[in-house]
Amino acid sequence: MDTGIKHVIETKVTNEKTAVAMSSGTLSVFATPAMIALIEETAWRSVVPYLEKGQCTVGTRLDISHVAPTPCGMAVKCETELIEVDGRKLKFKADVYDETGLIGTGTHERFIVNSEKFQAKADSKRS
Repeated sequence: MDTGIKHVIETKVTNEKTAVAMSSGTLSVFATPAMIALIEETAWRSVVPYLEKGQCTVGTRLDISHVAPTPCGMAVKCETELIEVDGRKLKFKADVYDETGLIGTGTHERFIVNSEKFQAKADSKRS
């Protein structure tokens, strides 16, 4: 897999994605956890076509700044770019915008894993 892979996902801020609904604050603005989920989804979807059968990626690190609020009803757009590949570790640059400009920026790391082995390892914790 090579660097430079880009992806964009757009969504709308709904009541379910607000800080008050996600218990991350008391305001009806786009929640930081919702922004993080959008960044993770944009990143993992970008590399799916490049993975081998039986592989997926898991999020391992985030360094994100949420720099501006976005009210309910406004559109938001996340753009990711794969900027570093180190074996199975992938590092993405992420920028999130609303209709007025930048609202979030930073980096996100994911790791390529074997889906079945990873799920089995997680499930073994119940034993």
